[in-house]
This record gives sequence, structure tokens and C-alpha cells, in this order.
Amino acid sequence: MTNIAQLIGADPGWLSLVKGVLVFALCVVATLLTILAERKVVSWMQMRVGPNRTGWKGSLQSLADGVKLALKEDLIPKAADRIVFVIAPVISVTTCFMAFAVIPMTGKVKLFGHTTAMQLTDIPVGVLYVLAAASVGVYGIVLAGWSSGSTYPLLGGLRSSAQVISYEVAMGLSLVAVFIYSGSMSTSDIVNAQNKWWFAVTLFPSFIIYTISMVGETNRAPFDLAEAEGELVGGFHTEYSSLKFALFFLAEYVNIIGVSALATTLFLGGPTAPPGLGFTNAWLGGWFTFIWFFIKVFLFFFLFIWLRGTLPRLRYDQFMKFGWKVLIPVNVAWILVVSTLRVMSQQGAPQYLIAAFTGGVVLAVLAATNLYDSSKRKAEERARYVGEMPEPSFPVPSLPRTKEVE
Repeated sequence: MTNIAQLIGADPGWLSLVKGVLVFALCVVATLLTILAERKVVSWMQMRVGPNRTGWKGSLQSLADGVKLALKEDLIPKAADRIVFVIAPVISVTTCFMAFAVIPMTGKVKLFGHTTAMQLTDIPVGVLYVLAAASVGVYGIVLAGWSSGSTYPLLGGLRSSAQVISYEVAMGLSLVAVFIYSGSMSTSDIVNAQNKWWFAVTLFPSFIIYTISMVGETNRAPFDLAEAEGELVGGFHTEYSSLKFALFFLAEYVNIIGVSALATTLFLGGPTAPPGLGFTNAWLGGWFTFIWFFIKVFLFFFLFIWLRGTLPRLRYDQFMKFGWKVLIPVNVAWILVVSTLRVMSQQGAPQYLIAAFTGGVVLAVLAATNLYDSSKRKAEERARYVGEMPEPSFPVPSLPRTKEVE
């Protein structure tokens, strides 16, 4: 058991309740801020002004939108399954908040006279708990599409289920290398294992695969196929209004913050300072680590905004092909490489042997990339060449003649 786990285990019940309320309030406030930040940043990318009416320079626009949604009429379609229709958004938003129970947001801090950490609990399988909570969240989307009694929400729900199943496999495999090198599935142990080098550096392929997978997991552009406006009107929440729609809206952004917080914990050292700035961890009685945590999470959120403002939406077949034929095979190969290197280092293999194995892997990757590029060029050349079409075996009427213009 780590020191952080011992501190959390010694918390009185009322302190755990206070921390839970603080985490919930932080997620709601962060959602309001991130919605505003997204609208502002996207407007700058598109050379617009963005929200600028409600509050100082539009700072209260997100709050005004929430109040407006709450005051709207709540409609339930006649063909809908009323009970499931009401429960679906509650499932989505509840599972998003559950993931924050094991996310470490600070190091050791003083809270109401008690030495603790801003983390509700620390279980040995904390990362698996987060993945399980995220998996249950998709039930809310599927049930919302099915219970609406309409075609477009049903298609959106089916798309979302296929999408989450596909990209959760890649996301889970990308974490195997982290478990191998940290020797634990506990979030606090994984943070402690990054005291010298972040896993984003030492396990860079896993970091890239997780980053791509978390965008697909949250149904965000360019992977927002479950709510494609041009095809499915509004997707799974087409028939929702008022507070139920607001809950789906809240769940989407809390989920984005959740996967960003998990990425920060697993690959960027959690709430600890970057290498070389460790002396800042003790500032403000340890609360400065929360500032580092917030900065890292915001960087991931900015990546979501950047992708939305830059990339067009993928076709559904391209999206699924990328998940099953690219991310998962690359992930499996990377796990084999990491496992081999870990075993060689633990058994005291000579450095030259480890270097030779690493060099062989790099050469194999370069050869495979070159082979793929050449085969792709040949396929493009074959597609570009169109031979003479044979004469049809059925009569074809002649084209009407047009008068030549002198």
C-alpha cells in the first residue's frame, strides 16, 4: 500500500463526503468553463468573435445556456418508452462522475486540518474501474436511441455502441504497457512510477494510441459519427429537450475531462510537476500540484478543440477500419516489444543485446512502412489507369448531335 493510499484510508467519513462534494462541484464548474473555452477558441480559429453578450466578454454564456435549457418545456415522444427514456441520460452522466473517484488531483495537502490527498479512494485496480465506468456510460446512449421510438436516434445509438466497443479495445491495449512498466493498476502507484520520466516519453506509442482512442471514445470530431448532424439530425439525443438534453450535454464534457484526467495520470505524471520543476510541488502547502494537474488536463482539452476546428468528419467505414486494422494491430505489436524489453532488462541482459533488439524493431518498422507506402502507390496507379471499355452486348442509343457554334 502506498503512502497516498494510507492517507486516504485514514480519512474520516465526513472528510470523504466533503471531498466528493468538492470533486462534483469542480466537474460542473470545469464543464461550464470548458464549453465557454471551446466556443471561444473555435471562434478564433474561424476568425469570428464568439460569445460576447452575456457577462464580461461572454463569460456567463454557458451558465445562461444551462438556465435556458432548464426552463424549456420537457417533451417526451408518444412512441417512446417513458421509463427508459428518462433513465438513459441519468446513466450517462452518473458514470462520467464515477470515474473521478480514483483520479489523484493533488499530492499531500492539508484539508480542514487533516493531511490527505484530493482523491476519493485508491484501489489496486483503479484504472480498470475507470474503464468499466466508461463502458457502462455507453448504455445510456444506446438506451436513449432505442427508447426514443424514432429511426435517427436508434441509428445513432447503434453507431455509438459499435464505436465505443471498437475503440475501447485499442484504449485498453494502450494501457497494458503502462501496467507492465509501473507494475500496478493503482493510479497513485502509476503516478509514483513516473518520478524520473513520464510514460508519455518512454511509452510514446502507447501515449499516441490512447490519445486517438480517447477522441473516439468520447464521440468527438472527427469521430462524432453517433451524432452526425448531416446524416442523423442530432443522433441519439434528437428527441431530447430541457434538462434531459442538458444531462447529455453535461455527460459529454465531463467525459472529455475524465479521459483527459486519466491521460494526465497515466502518461504525464498526474499532479506532479514536470521534470526539473519538482520544487514547486511543495508550494501553497502542496496545493500547487492541483494547478499542474489542471494545466495538463486543459492541454488535452485544447487538443479536442483543435481537432474539432481542423479535421473533417470521417466516413463510418474509414473510422471502423482505422480502429480495427491500424490501432489494434499496432497496439499488439507494441505490447510484444515492450514485454520483451522489460523481461530482458529484468533478467540483466547486456546493454548491447537490448540495443540490438531495439535497432531491429526500428528497422522492421521502417521496412513495413516503406512496403505499405509502395503498395499504396501501386494501388493508386492501378486505380488511375483505365483501359478501353469493351463494346456493350446490348443496343445503345446514339448521343444527340449538337449544333456547332461558329
